[in-house]
Amino acid sequence: MSDLPPIGFVGFGEAAHAISGSWTHDRSMPLAAYDRGIEAPSTSDLIIDRCRQNGVVACATPALALENAMLVFSLVTADQALSAASACAPFLRPGAIWLDGNSCAPGTKTEAARIIEAAGGVYTDMAIMAPVYPKRHQVPILLSGAQADSAADLLIRLGMEPTIAGARVGDASMIKMLRSVMIKGLEALTSECLLAARRAGVDDAVIASLQASDPGIDWRRRGTYNLERMLVHGARRAAEMEEVCTTLRDLGLPDWISSGTVTWQRHLSQLDLAPGEDIFAERADRVLSAL
Repeated sequence: MSDLPPIGFVGFGEAAHAISGSWTHDRSMPLAAYDRGIEAPSTSDLIIDRCRQNGVVACATPALALENAMLVFSLVTADQALSAASACAPFLRPGAIWLDGNSCAPGTKTEAARIIEAAGGVYTDMAIMAPVYPKRHQVPILLSGAQADSAADLLIRLGMEPTIAGARVGDASMIKMLRSVMIKGLEALTSECLLAARRAGVDDAVIASLQASDPGIDWRRRGTYNLERMLVHGARRAAEMEEVCTTLRDLGLPDWISSGTVTWQRHLSQLDLAPGEDIFAERADRVLSAL
């Protein structure tokens, strides 16, 4: 795939590492990344090692990462998406495609698009619709924007599987945000329910009742998995759910459940617990001991 343009990354966390490490491309093609973690002693070695594994040059500044890039993946946390666009816009090459894959409200994406396009870039709204593992570069992706077709063509050549969600910036992210009301909200609800049941000593009975009511879900397995998601990724999920709350309010609707989800996701992430064994009772007891 040597005819692909040079690629840059802004943010090189789990998503960027998973996607760039498995897609189809000529390994001699220039790949560069900037991540704020490179500047922090506690995370610099991790970021640099991730880049090295994937044949990506870790850059100390956005200017270095973007000096040649014509396809740029912005994959930071939701609360940093606008800051990343503002910091990087001055260094974008004219006509460079900015793929905003951050979990943000449509209004946030629209503001980021204004910043990127004012600098001469081409903005595309990208929504990653599932965890990047195990599918990695083939994770379901939605794209929207006036030139989403051009971005989709490049991603397909990388072996990715994008779907066009619409011609407007925000069409892709709206679907992502409203899906998260359910996905992240269900994580918070199952955790609240099953942690309380475990503390009360009735978790087996509660799980059995849930299983009888909705046998399509393995409630013990789902509860165990949801706790792991919140412990490991809760801070990032909380930032995303704040954008979900903004989306709901922009639609003129209350965000009561989603704002509670923010609290639960953030609180569990702040416990700073490793998930431990993939067993509900063991995992729940460790969380309850730390609460």
